[in-house]
Amino acid sequence: MRTLIKNAICVLENENLKTHILFDESKILTCDAATSTKADQTIEANGFHLIPGIIDDQVHFREPGLTHKEDLFSGSSSCAKGGVTTYLEMPNTIPSTTTNFALLEKLKIASKKSLVNYGFFMGATNDNLEELKKSERTPGIKIFFGSSTGDLLVEDMQILERIFTETSLPVTGHCEEESIINKNLKIFEKEIKENKDPAIHSKIRDRTAAIFCTKKITNLAKKTNKKIHILHLSTKEEIEIIKDHQGLITAEACIPHLMFTEKDYPRLKTLIQTNPSIKKGSDRKALFEALQDGSIQVIATDHAPHLLEEKNKPYPDSPSGIPSIENSLPLMLNEVNKGNFCLSAIVEKMSKNPAKVWNILNKGKIKKGYDSDLVLIDLNKEKKIKNSDQETKSGWSPWDGQKIMGWPETVWVHGRKVFSKDKIDYSMKGKEVSFNKDLKGFWG
Repeated sequence: MRTLIKNAICVLENENLKTHILFDESKILTCDAATSTKADQTIEANGFHLIPGIIDDQVHFREPGLTHKEDLFSGSSSCAKGGVTTYLEMPNTIPSTTTNFALLEKLKIASKKSLVNYGFFMGATNDNLEELKKSERTPGIKIFFGSSTGDLLVEDMQILERIFTETSLPVTGHCEEESIINKNLKIFEKEIKENKDPAIHSKIRDRTAAIFCTKKITNLAKKTNKKIHILHLSTKEEIEIIKDHQGLITAEACIPHLMFTEKDYPRLKTLIQTNPSIKKGSDRKALFEALQDGSIQVIATDHAPHLLEEKNKPYPDSPSGIPSIENSLPLMLNEVNKGNFCLSAIVEKMSKNPAKVWNILNKGKIKKGYDSDLVLIDLNKEKKIKNSDQETKSGWSPWDGQKIMGWPETVWVHGRKVFSKDKIDYSMKGKEVSFNKDLKGFWG
């Protein structure tokens, strides 16, 4: 089936151009189709913007093990609604994705349940080096350098150096220093018991924990000549650290740290409890500036759903994590409408660069021969985010009641509509993404 989109303002590599795009259920056929081109379906875009599908390289969909919070069907439904056509999911499920058998099991489940395209990271432990060395159908290795659940915490520098030097896959990591977090827990133990204020979370997981660990791990990457992607930067100091990338280090900012500051705790309480913790307004400002100047290459979500009854438990019994994947693109489009960002930068940070960092084949651009994963957006559409509208099983959003301008109108995955005019096609099936291990990665 061939689809022709006429008169869309297409966000191309080097320009925004009003043109006609022709694609089939595999690839983009041309970016400058004649108005007389015949197609099975013709859509008049009426000046809406067309962008490549969003690629979110950090999500937690909880399957297997915690599917009461989320599974691959509900998580990918959230993606479809939000214009995310490809996700890369993290390994901290139950069981953890630390063996190739567990990886293949996840891929098998996704092939039956995922509405959009998918890939899964392998998780590093203290004793699964051989599994990591054999792994292929994955974007890379996820390491929790700071605290985590289960066995997914690797602190021993000798083990880390072996992972860095003996594996061929790129590494991505959660950087918070466990020893600093534990020290802070003792310092604020009395305060936690007395008032249970969730704002203490930003004192326990303070900026020092993030800065120290990011410095340590980037130094190890340089020492071992290992490509590494630092997840969810949260402080302005970390930005200065990763600027000396030496062609090895990329980094991302996540939606919670771009949208919230410590001043939001009195209003939203545990709903914005996340790891790394929410920081100061000056850090939020620095993250936006680093995205603009290219110091940070990727915007992701760290989508981490928990049921509202779990999140509303008194701190510190409340779990960390924020569901955000179906609202990430609208939230950033809203920033465009406020004059804080530009649409081309959104495409770069949320489509093009994630594909480049992880060597994903044929995604992230509107270009002839690339996969027909596309999002038609209405920058002028205005509506409220509502808990009752959320596709995620968790059923809530910290942005509940917030009016947003700029929303996906239609979303295609491999040339087939998965979302259009506020309706999802739940019969859709995405595909496993392919990674070109021969490419050199973001820095070439």
